[in-house]
Amino acid sequence: MQYTLLDSGNQNKLEQFGDYVLVRPCAQAVWKPSLDERAWKEADALFTREPSNRWVATPPLPNAWTVKCEEVLFKVMPTDFGHIGIFPEHALLWKWMKQKMKKKCSLLNLFAYTGGATLAAAKAGAEVCHVDASKTTVAWARENAALNKLEKAPIRWIVDDAVKFLGREVRRGVRYDGIILDPPTFGRGNQGEVFKIEKDLPVILDLCFQLLTPDPQFVILSSHTPGYTPLVLHHLLLQAKGERKGVIEMGEMVISGPLDLTSGTYARWYV
Repeated sequence: MQYTLLDSGNQNKLEQFGDYVLVRPCAQAVWKPSLDERAWKEADALFTREPSNRWVATPPLPNAWTVKCEEVLFKVMPTDFGHIGIFPEHALLWKWMKQKMKKKCSLLNLFAYTGGATLAAAKAGAEVCHVDASKTTVAWARENAALNKLEKAPIRWIVDDAVKFLGREVRRGVRYDGIILDPPTFGRGNQGEVFKIEKDLPVILDLCFQLLTPDPQFVILSSHTPGYTPLVLHHLLLQAKGERKGVIEMGEMVISGPLDLTSGTYARWYV
């Protein structure tokens, strides 16, 4: 039922998601695999982009199954983009978040996808506002909540454009003790709004810091956008926090394996 990075190399990664072993593209894995060729050939499925996006599996993969990552249960489903509903590299951020959280805190999870951070925080006792522009993805996150017996947890499920939602929260006077966000490079809101990270992320971070309580705990920013190094995210948080005191840490989101695999970057501000 657990997630494991079995190997990486030749621009692919070999991962175990519960009962199934998958091969998926990984551009940064330019080294040689640690395991022999047989281990890769025995995988249950391969995702390829040549000549077009598709899963190659005999017999076919099931439509969905359940996987645990950092004590959170996920419904995973192979999609046409090669994603399956979980980003295991985020687990290190959830673990840190739970260590920093105070009891009964209020958290905002933006671009919340299928709810990893939402459910990790709710399990630890937080009230969470879960926001994503995709109605389908929010429904998927609610299924994950049910898997974790969190149907009655204090979670607000919001389908909305991030910038519009944040603006309304500021005007309403709503405040949060902590905020976590994982913005895409490009996206569309539920009414066709266009999100471009280079244009919209500074605006979003400014609004996020306006939404913090007088005694805030943290803001965690992560990214999979090429070129958005830890230093880039550090500078964005540094400018967004203004005169607020606190510490900014930065780094790569790393998945442990035979050769550890970097899968994006993060920066986090905390008091």
